[in-house]
Amino acid sequence: MDRTSTTLESGIEGLDRVINGLMPGDNVVWLVDNAADYALFAASFARRSVSAGRKFVYFRFASHEPILDTKDSAFETRVLNPETGFEPFIDSIHRTIEKQGAGACYVFDCLSELAGDWYSDQMLGNFFMLTCPYLYDLETVAYFSLRRHYHSAYASVPIADTTQVMIEVIRKADKIYIHPIKVQQRTSRTIHMLHVWEEGGSFKPVASSAEIADVFSDFRNRPIFPRVNVTDSVARLTSQAESILASHTIPDDAALASLRDRLCRSIISREDRILELASKYLTLDDLMAVANRMVGTGLIGGKAVGMLIARAILRQSKPELASLLEPHDSFYVGSDVFYTFLVRNGIWWLRRKLQNPDHLWEGAEEARRRILTGVLPDWITSQLQDILDYFGEWPFIVRSSSLLEDNFGNSFAGKYESVFCPNQGAKEKRLEDFIAAIKTIYASSMSERALSYRVQRGLLDRDEQMALLIMRVSGSLRGRFFFPDLAGVGFSFNPYVWHKDIDPSAGVLRLVLGLGTRAVNRIDDDYTRIVAINAPHLKPQASLAEFKTHSQRKMDCLDLSANRLVGGYVADILKEATPPPPVQLLAEEERQGSRKGPASLVLTFDRLLGQTKFVDDMRSIMSTIEDAYGTPIDIEFTLNFVNG
Repeated sequence: MDRTSTTLESGIEGLDRVINGLMPGDNVVWLVDNAADYALFAASFARRSVSAGRKFVYFRFASHEPILDTKDSAFETRVLNPETGFEPFIDSIHRTIEKQGAGACYVFDCLSELAGDWYSDQMLGNFFMLTCPYLYDLETVAYFSLRRHYHSAYASVPIADTTQVMIEVIRKADKIYIHPIKVQQRTSRTIHMLHVWEEGGSFKPVASSAEIADVFSDFRNRPIFPRVNVTDSVARLTSQAESILASHTIPDDAALASLRDRLCRSIISREDRILELASKYLTLDDLMAVANRMVGTGLIGGKAVGMLIARAILRQSKPELASLLEPHDSFYVGSDVFYTFLVRNGIWWLRRKLQNPDHLWEGAEEARRRILTGVLPDWITSQLQDILDYFGEWPFIVRSSSLLEDNFGNSFAGKYESVFCPNQGAKEKRLEDFIAAIKTIYASSMSERALSYRVQRGLLDRDEQMALLIMRVSGSLRGRFFFPDLAGVGFSFNPYVWHKDIDPSAGVLRLVLGLGTRAVNRIDDDYTRIVAINAPHLKPQASLAEFKTHSQRKMDCLDLSANRLVGGYVADILKEATPPPPVQLLAEEERQGSRKGPASLVLTFDRLLGQTKFVDDMRSIMSTIEDAYGTPIDIEFTLNFVNG
């Protein structure tokens, strides 16, 4: 029988629409925080299966409250005792499955307790690998559950690899969300996205990065990657930190300061000025949040550190401003991974030659070619797959974050690549694009403009490892397009004074509609809106007509159907963007000739600048960070309007 031609029902119509129904042979693993959340889905599945006349068995073996009513005579309840041992337990289950035959349905208690009963995550993984294929061959449908972020790789990896469907359940305030991580033999553009359970039983894809980041923000300190027994120095430090945080006891100041300092030197920086800021603003929680979301070892690089410290400065100094920030759920690829990649692909000595000014360009092209055709270690690729599972099919960006980048006095602006990953389609293709993005950035570290910049700054002999910052793209789904309401860059010192009323120390902004690429890269075929912070009404252009001529006409966004970054005319993209950005705040209508003729939009941003707190907030954000750093700073930002 062609399994894909037969779909079964879960008992929740909205869930069936999300994952395109259940198929014969499906083993469905629910990742939950408690048994009650699992029971919501299992009970609906049981009712629907029984009403459809399918044989149904509930395996009861855990100490939590029953998932189903064990007194219900409509199905069989098999009570088991895992403490009798692995073999008797699994034999009893397999005998029941054999007796029921093909096409039956099953609900199992939460499997996580089995690891405790058998004192082994490996045996839990073994149980699933023996049971899941047996059920699949008999074309049954079975529900299982695991506690989220609870098991080591010895259990979580074989279960994830073996099951057909894996769905994460998250409860946030009074809402329930589902996140399908794995759904074999079914696909749609939103199948791996976070969905919110709405009244009436429907599930709606969450279209806003702000809401998604908020949902996942409660788990930023939990390990994302399945753990194995690692005993390197960083693992020992994080183990100490975990023990302190779990015990809710504060060690003496000297011991805590020593632990934080060692963690900072392991993953943040070894530069004294950066370490001073990190010591002042980053908490042990902050450092553990980084460690738990880090691929490999080493430092996370200047761009990532700058982002973390800036957010921490606002949290400590201006909490009312910090509350405006979208929670971030970024990942980091440690700088040691870069060196490991070079060594394993025979590129190390080519790169070393590039540090000699007399032979600066010898071998650069060959080094870049080898990087682009190189292979990442399997264990790195495995963690990249975990990141893809976490993001689902939400777009993300891979950003350069070298050790020297965004450090004091060295911005490296535009010297290294950053690559958007629209992240659409089959997981294999998404992983291929992800790896290509990483190698593109690694190769850019040996580009002519990067090497020339290092020569000019006297940095050629400095240790310049390339770490990476992987960020969820901020914005909203708008039909086939994705972009934020607004983006830009800000400078706390304004070198561009075109009017006597402008105060350079107040700062300046460059604003664009859409992705911030046109504000950051200063694309030559269009214009940005320049805003003097202390006089936002002033425009560099001498007249209204000149301003209209020099206003933004093109924008960048992600085309999710084409799976790529695109640029186009604002008017053309907004015709298809649903829901649209708040044009009434960003643009003015202009009609040519007759007042009844079609209107065109002129992006002035005047209402945003004059009728909201945006300018005041940006001024306060930049001045607060500048005061902490003791030097002018620049930032990149997006702006998304929420709650109307």
